[in-house]
Amino acid sequence: MFLRERPRGRESAERVASRDDLTARLRGGVQVRPRGAVRGVELEHARNGSLGVVFDHVAIAVSDLAASERFYRTVLSVLGVEPSHADAELVEWEDWDIGPTDREHSVTRGLHVGFRAPSRAAVDAFWQAGIDAGYHDDGAPGPRTEYGPDYYGGFLLDPDGNSAEAVHGERARPVPDGRVDHLWIRVADLAASKRFYTTIAPHAGIRLGDDEPGRVQFTGEDYSFSLIDDERPLTEHVHLAFPAREDATVRAFHAAAVAAGYEDHGGPGERAVYHPGYYGAFVLDPDGHNVEVVNHNR
Repeated sequence: MFLRERPRGRESAERVASRDDLTARLRGGVQVRPRGAVRGVELEHARNGSLGVVFDHVAIAVSDLAASERFYRTVLSVLGVEPSHADAELVEWEDWDIGPTDREHSVTRGLHVGFRAPSRAAVDAFWQAGIDAGYHDDGAPGPRTEYGPDYYGGFLLDPDGNSAEAVHGERARPVPDGRVDHLWIRVADLAASKRFYTTIAPHAGIRLGDDEPGRVQFTGEDYSFSLIDDERPLTEHVHLAFPAREDATVRAFHAAAVAAGYEDHGGPGERAVYHPGYYGAFVLDPDGHNVEVVNHNR
């Protein structure tokens, strides 16, 4: 869960940081930045004290980094976002991170991720860009009124079969364009997963929303993620990190989860190796996903 020191020889600082970033995200979700990099969420936090997004970051492991990078570059560029960092070990779009698998970390499967689009036309363009590049359709652009009266989405499959969507709808405070708007995570035991996320909700900035057979939704300010039981293959190997404004929130998150019997995956503390002020804690949810609450102290 924590990084071990490695012989570094003549490797560049950026190369070392990016490799350590990958290892941390897949093992413990801890976040490393190339020196001098500042996340958009940190800038927003510094400006107005509001975090304003559901996830600090979401990290997945992919079977072929080059192939997945091509996919996400192709479709996310249409939404107006480009990688904030990219090399042979890690590609990152602000709150969305992909890295290669290794012997210890299997590929992420069965995940649905929705990215915010600025308009219906952008949803159409996202989907068409993927189709034109040879990627597989997972649902053509159009209204999905079952999700909301003005919900409009288009769906593609990434190279590992995860569902990637561009979504647009009128909201009072939408997440920024190209950011993670929502996730769907298919779970083994819906009641058990609901208990876990209800336990951490006060500390992760989320609250219980829709609660119905087969789906439990947690919401924040105009964003959501849903736990799904629909007899389709389970979601595997995802790292979720929620932002906090104070170190005390990180400690409260970890204490509440451990007291409720969930597995510790890294106690509260500053990880200055990632950047000065990085303060996070980690636990495992019932399906083994690594869940973090982090305060960047920016």
